[in-house]
Amino acid sequence: MKIVVNTDVSKGIINKNIYGQFSEHLGRCIYEGLWVGEDSAIPNTNGIRNDVLGALKELDIPVLRWPGGCFADEYHWKDGIGPRENRKRMVNTHWGGVVENNHFGTHEFMMLCDLLETEPYINGNVGSGTVQEMSEWVEYMTFDGESPMANWRQENGRKEPWKLTYFGVGNENWGCGGNMRPQYYADLYRRFQTYVRDYGDNKIYKIAGGPNVDDYNWTEVLMREATPFMDGLSLHYYVHPGGFENKGSAVNFSEKEWEISMQKAYYMEELIERHSTIMDKYDPEKRVALIVDEWGGWYDVEPGTNPGFLYQQNTIRDALIAGLTLNIFHNHNDRVQMANIAQMVNVIQAMVLTEADKMLRTPTYHVFHMYKVHQDAERIYLDIDTKMLEVDGKEYPQVSASASKTATGEVNISLCNLDKNEDVTLTIDVRGMNASAASAEVITSENMRDHNTFENPDKITPKKLNNVTLDQGLITVTLPKMAVSTLKIK
Repeated sequence: MKIVVNTDVSKGIINKNIYGQFSEHLGRCIYEGLWVGEDSAIPNTNGIRNDVLGALKELDIPVLRWPGGCFADEYHWKDGIGPRENRKRMVNTHWGGVVENNHFGTHEFMMLCDLLETEPYINGNVGSGTVQEMSEWVEYMTFDGESPMANWRQENGRKEPWKLTYFGVGNENWGCGGNMRPQYYADLYRRFQTYVRDYGDNKIYKIAGGPNVDDYNWTEVLMREATPFMDGLSLHYYVHPGGFENKGSAVNFSEKEWEISMQKAYYMEELIERHSTIMDKYDPEKRVALIVDEWGGWYDVEPGTNPGFLYQQNTIRDALIAGLTLNIFHNHNDRVQMANIAQMVNVIQAMVLTEADKMLRTPTYHVFHMYKVHQDAERIYLDIDTKMLEVDGKEYPQVSASASKTATGEVNISLCNLDKNEDVTLTIDVRGMNASAASAEVITSENMRDHNTFENPDKITPKKLNNVTLDQGLITVTLPKMAVSTLKIK
């Protein structure tokens, strides 16, 4: 199989925000996963657990979405500020019916972002909130001066306003955010965003609630009615091997479910192309970004866990879903400017899992760590001649690839072998540079159900790929079955 890489043919910058994360008040993502409180026996920094914080900092997370998800459209921000003992307790009706004590609110989230050195992406409440409530939240966070909300922020211990760029006006308003029709939401979006104001030199990047999977009519209506008022349009898509009602096991899946998962992950390519075509009609300059702020593999919960907590394991299959999807995002860097995998800790396709005071890094974590070399790098031309695999009459590639060049001139080629049965030998023709050295890391495992556990947390970790040769600009590499790899060329 042959790949051609033209290192001197630029295809634009890969926005680092493609590597964004998502943290919702859902299950054990916030509480236990991120927040344990200052008085916890688990080592923490101002209530944020240190082991999780340390692992996540290694990923160079560029942007973090909060507080939801479906939770965002029942969240009232004023319940989550002030002395914690006085904060209103509520029922998390979307996720498990548990009591939410609001101990993790705006100040705690902004502190987390500071500790992670990441940008906040706040999702506002259109479904059950008011224009005034949303407007006052932005004022509370960003206004530097004399005002009721700014004064209140200072009374709660924060003198300086926060820098806030990314703000979502509603979430899944076609579903849990209000079961709205696109025409109705488009009008509501226009109204609500009017009062999401820029204070001083803080400029808000406004993200409209976009389509569910292949609802192309939703994109058509939103772009037709609200393009001048938005900077981004969201897209949500999850890989459910067995469909939404019976998603299938995260670990005990069949060979056919592997194939269906790969094909469904590859469907992201078609979704981006078709939604982008509609967006191009109303925004040919591509000013409005496609923001894939929920994506990942979503399966049935682990046996014995709360079905509303969406806790699932993470196998080598998830590493392939992550690598393939990130390659697709790279190759659509003209329109896709942010993505937020769901979710960061203990929920759906997580980076890390926790159990009491223990923590492990998942295969997906290791893909994000391996791929972070592409953040804000220059995408370069790549052409691949790969055979297509098939399941139920639908195709997906045996090998997926993308390539970029760092500011120092290092070339990184990321490769995924989606085939569960066969290794693949690749010949890579590197043009436009005098390549003097090539090396590669790989994430793989012998069994498609392999995963990291608290008893064996390093079952799947990156390892050096040994069979890499370079001869007069031609690189030969054998990619194992079920593998994600990044090849570095100097």
